[in-house]
Amino acid sequence: MRSLVNILLDTMGGDNAPYAMVRGALDALKIQEGFEVTLLGDEAAIENILINEEYNKDRLHIRHTTQEITNNDKPTKAIKIKTDSSMVVGFNMLKNNEGDVFISTGSSGALLVGAVTILRRIPGIDRPALGTVIPSKKGRVLLIDAGLNMTCRPEHYQQFAYMGSAYMKAVFETDNPKVGLVNVGTEEGKGTSVVNEANDLLKGSNVNYVGYVEGKDILLGTADVVVTDGFTGNVILKLIEGASDFFLSGVKDVFTSRFFTKIGALFLKKGFKAFKKTLDPDVNGGAPILGVNGLVIKSHGNSTAKTIKHVILKADALARSTYMDDIKKELENMSHDESEILQDNI
Repeated sequence: MRSLVNILLDTMGGDNAPYAMVRGALDALKIQEGFEVTLLGDEAAIENILINEEYNKDRLHIRHTTQEITNNDKPTKAIKIKTDSSMVVGFNMLKNNEGDVFISTGSSGALLVGAVTILRRIPGIDRPALGTVIPSKKGRVLLIDAGLNMTCRPEHYQQFAYMGSAYMKAVFETDNPKVGLVNVGTEEGKGTSVVNEANDLLKGSNVNYVGYVEGKDILLGTADVVVTDGFTGNVILKLIEGASDFFLSGVKDVFTSRFFTKIGALFLKKGFKAFKKTLDPDVNGGAPILGVNGLVIKSHGNSTAKTIKHVILKADALARSTYMDDIKKELENMSHDESEILQDNI
């Protein structure tokens, strides 16, 4: 049994590879103990970045790979053919218990295909999903799905609810997480037939379902887990990120426009800095792929070293959590729900 959590890091995906990944790993290792990082990718390119760096060689390792999966590759074909790519090697190491969690900024499609075909789905899950934590007025909310499944059937929303609840319980110790379903209104009968059917399923489930939530309710903390399809979820996520940048930039312009506002900014600096951190996509980056037999985290393609540092720290916490056990317990509850529904219809 390993004494340290081993975090597998794909260094070949994303816009800033491999520098951002290597630099981010070095920064994470400096500020926290208890884990080690295995860098997956071109050994020569990685060593070229490390050449002038001081680091603990017992905690940072390199696993040389000769291939790379790009966003231009067809996901299924790439996972099948590029067996020595950093992504496929990472999945296989995770499957063979050579690592505890796998991080990649690579193609979302390839990550999903690799997770499903190599790690396999947890029994009871049809569609793995991305779960992204975003700030809310009451603390935080998990948005699921945040970008993997463009269309969903009613039962998929139910599965997302169970996975999201398990995640919030295990990682953030949220007691009995409130679950909401994204819709264009809160009234019964609003929205599509699929969403309406999902609403009926969630009403009969064992999750703490609070009903429909609108877009404006998400940041208010109406629910701890917000369930939607990947298309809508990704739009919500990108809108929040864009709105955050717009708001913070506007506030900065106001504070720096005149002498007296600059003076006022000095008094508000500490509080404003803390608030800004809650909206920082680099600090809050990294979304776990929930529903597969292994801990996989997807970070956005333009991740910086700062992003990777925070994702690694999040990965360490996730690896130490009881999430995998908790989600299986939640799925047992879902199976019980379905049995009751079947009995009611006999």
